[in-house]
Amino acid sequence: MLYIALLHYPVLNKDGEVVTTAIVNMDIHDIARCSKTYNVQCYYIVNPISAQRELAKEIINHWREGYGANFNQSRKDAFELVRLKENLDDVLGEIEGQTGFTPKVIATGANFKNQLLKFADLKKMLRKDDLPYLIIFGTGSGLAQELTNKADFCLEPIKGIGDYNHLAVRSAAAIILDRIMSN
Repeated sequence: MLYIALLHYPVLNKDGEVVTTAIVNMDIHDIARCSKTYNVQCYYIVNPISAQRELAKEIINHWREGYGANFNQSRKDAFELVRLKENLDDVLGEIEGQTGFTPKVIATGANFKNQLLKFADLKKMLRKDDLPYLIIFGTGSGLAQELTNKADFCLEPIKGIGDYNHLAVRSAAAIILDRIMSN
């Protein structure tokens, strides 16, 4: 069982400082649609700022219940997977409450090195058992070290052709989901 979380705190800014980032409308849309396409159980958006969660809630409700629900049924279906949480502990608690198991936490990042979980190995793990796995995506300039230290695994980074390595989080989520969930 695969779950994903998009964290807005604790993440790093370009100077390496721990910050909270803002929720981005397109991240809600694109990652929700990707989650639905690849059979993710739930897509969590984690932000400690209540005003940010309220704004995201308005956007989500527009597509679940408002005009958008009638306008675009496939978008409504994707948005059914989205949950807003204040912190990662709330996400872990909800998954454990639903499944009876603490999820294996997998951190993502563009600059990870050493003892990394390969995409192919994660794909095998997801297929061989029914345990919950939670992939955490960071916004800003990536997850804070405190989160990667607590993760059960750090996933290998996406490598492109050249040296440039700064994908939008929604692009990274799509690539990773395709690599681990496709046939």
